[in-house]
Amino acid sequence: MRQPNIKVIIPAFNEQNAVGMVIDEIPKELVSEIIVIDNGSTDNTFAQAQSRGATALREEKRGYGNACLCGMQHIAGQVDDLPDIVVFLDGDHSDYPEEMYGLVQPIIDGKADLVIGSRALGKKEKGSMTPQQIFGNWLATTLLRWFYGVQFTDLGPFRAVKYESLLRINMQDKTYGWTVEMQLKAAKLGMQTTEVPVNYRQRIGVSKVSGTVKGTIGAGYKILWTIFRYL
Repeated sequence: MRQPNIKVIIPAFNEQNAVGMVIDEIPKELVSEIIVIDNGSTDNTFAQAQSRGATALREEKRGYGNACLCGMQHIAGQVDDLPDIVVFLDGDHSDYPEEMYGLVQPIIDGKADLVIGSRALGKKEKGSMTPQQIFGNWLATTLLRWFYGVQFTDLGPFRAVKYESLLRINMQDKTYGWTVEMQLKAAKLGMQTTEVPVNYRQRIGVSKVSGTVKGTIGAGYKILWTIFRYL
């Protein structure tokens, strides 16, 4: 059986102190390309990504979804090197990139189209998730179960998806609704979804979402709006 072609997309905003460590810890024998999208950073995120051998792109339109869509557009342009699997990973060093082996295995085994790395099922370092993050994940996954009939424990950003399934999902969200949009659309399309436990540690630097009142409220509103939008 041939080695699957796996590409990694890392959205990053002002992560100059973390993104290099994230890239260094990705299993290079597993992936064919690491794509870092500098989402309007004012620091040296772009240069740090380049110096570690990643494909560095710029997306000045702020928003998590905008950055991910930029990475997908780059992949779509590589018609002779399209991946089998795309992995999404944050650039703040809160995830453990070496756990990517377990993340992609259900797809390689033909048991899943989408795999979510669940922080709820793994071990969380003390203080790595705020109470509002934990509550927000519980509320969102409960609503997904009620309205879409799918069992998730987390909206974790560390995830793997078949490339052909990612195209079918037809991602649209530009900001905070990205993760929940992917999960609920996969459910609506009848895709096979599963979770694997992943560990989680305190991020390097301050979170742009949970680290501010504005970010927390904005993310919560957008996630709930997305859940009800696609009913």
